[in-house]
Amino acid sequence: MHPALNSIALSMLDLVAVREGGTVADALQIALRTAQHAERLGFQRYWLAEHHNMAGIASSATAVLVGHIAGGTQRIRVGSGGVMLPNHAPLVVAEAFGTLAELYPGRIDLGLGRAPGTDGLTMRALRRDRVETEDDFPRDVAELQRLLDDPQPGQRVIAMPGAGAKVPIWLLGSSLFSAQLAAERGLPYAFASHFAPRLLLQALELYRSRFRPSATLQRPYAAIGVPLIAAPTDDEAEFLASSTYQRVLGILTGDRRRLQPPTADFWQQVDDRARAAIGDFLAAAVIGGPDTVREGLQRLADLTEADEFILVSDVYDPALRLRSLDIAASAMQAPTARPAAGVNG
Repeated sequence: MHPALNSIALSMLDLVAVREGGTVADALQIALRTAQHAERLGFQRYWLAEHHNMAGIASSATAVLVGHIAGGTQRIRVGSGGVMLPNHAPLVVAEAFGTLAELYPGRIDLGLGRAPGTDGLTMRALRRDRVETEDDFPRDVAELQRLLDDPQPGQRVIAMPGAGAKVPIWLLGSSLFSAQLAAERGLPYAFASHFAPRLLLQALELYRSRFRPSATLQRPYAAIGVPLIAAPTDDEAEFLASSTYQRVLGILTGDRRRLQPPTADFWQQVDDRARAAIGDFLAAAVIGGPDTVREGLQRLADLTEADEFILVSDVYDPALRLRSLDIAASAMQAPTARPAAGVNG
């Protein structure tokens, strides 16, 4: 039986792209307007991702930006997709998100990743002399859970704010590690298929098969990242997607730049190897006109049985990006924000 698209929650992940010819201030204003638009469309949540030392991405101070977006919206959940936990002491994260939860009750999500979100040199600048091991992330997640839960008798370190906030924690990942940890802890799980789709199906199967119900969540809840570029026609969507293709090529070649305007002859400028690499990176992408988008989203739904799609939409023109979200929401039959047991606080 095919999952109905209108049964799948629709959300957005924003990398807060700085556009060629624009400023960081422009990017932050565009992010807020986009979140307000997503809220009007009935999107479930709006997430910001932690990245550092990356040209063209302005979401490094993630908690600050979550507060800004939450302050400019009314109902939509706002959170991190994610905070890169190895860069931070759990107590600092608990206090930041505990504060956000007090300011915007019932609207804050805390998605956690274990990647550095940056290059090696910047990672050392963030962590100073700390060396990360594989055991640290599960331990740090557990500590963060304790700090956000009700204090226990004799507990000497209290997050204030934070204690008792019970901000919903998600685990994010592009490999099997976080899928297994999310299953063991009974936490919601988001797979980063917007940039690393290779292990998507394997990770979802692992998460669901090993899931243990918890006080947080009684059954598995899985979201997947979906690169999406929608336009009135397939040809226009493909043209607009050339901004995304340029960004991906820059990531793959180490030549990161600001988000570039679309170009009509992008594929003529790259060789077969680059074309294949971009295709692998964007294997979960949905690009096209309304019918193509609906078919692409339905295909992903059938393949993954995801509970939620988290869209990533790198369109250079902010107005056309909003139009892209309109088309996606229409393709999903204009879903309304719906509660998911244990996930939304």
